[in-house]
Amino acid sequence: MLRSIKQLYGDPLRALDGEIGHIKDFYFDDQGWAIRYVVVDTGTWLSGRWVLISPHVFKNFDLDGVCRGVNLTRKKIENSPTFDSKKPVSRKYEDDYYRYYGWPNYWQGRALWGIGSFPIAALPLEEQPDESRSHATVSDERSDAHLRSTQALNGYHIQASDGEIGHVIDFIVDHATWAICHLVVETGHWFSGKEITISPQHIERISYEDSKVFVSVTKETIENAPEYHVRRGAFDDSLAVAKSL
Repeated sequence: MLRSIKQLYGDPLRALDGEIGHIKDFYFDDQGWAIRYVVVDTGTWLSGRWVLISPHVFKNFDLDGVCRGVNLTRKKIENSPTFDSKKPVSRKYEDDYYRYYGWPNYWQGRALWGIGSFPIAALPLEEQPDESRSHATVSDERSDAHLRSTQALNGYHIQASDGEIGHVIDFIVDHATWAICHLVVETGHWFSGKEITISPQHIERISYEDSKVFVSVTKETIENAPEYHVRRGAFDDSLAVAKSL
């Protein structure tokens, strides 16, 4: 099943032993085009602190109208590495995060999630010797995490090969792999445009300085694309190919 990200904002989340807050945002990898973390606003539970939850531990992401559950305790989440929501998530932070939870990381390996195509929590990893741990940390610090906020990308203009047309309003995600399958784009002006979807395979680059998404198709191709429709919570998989550029 494919899911609309926009319709998941605000959904409540529950750990194994109690509620932990609600979905505030999603961080995606702009190279692998997959959701890597759910950003959780913990409200009064942790005095307004935001925490990151990996797709590894979600139990019912594909269901509608439920308090979504994660396979973690509140204590485990509370003691997780703290991140600054006002700064980019560094690879050093991710390394600490994955070591804390004992999961295999996603950035080393050929598959979408490193060693596999799905975010399935594995058994805790054995501690690496201090020497190998040090080398891994140095290497990770030099590499960019390429994590971006779906909320921040909302409203970015679409730059076609021959001009600007439309802006991003949503993301469509595969609930099993957490891969971003489509960007939802609103074209035209208020009350005179339509919504279409564009596959990440047509995205050449994203300019965060100019708030633009550059695509390899023409304005005419986008204007002539079939209109996209979504029902509450899910995107019609059978129309995915026909309705996406």
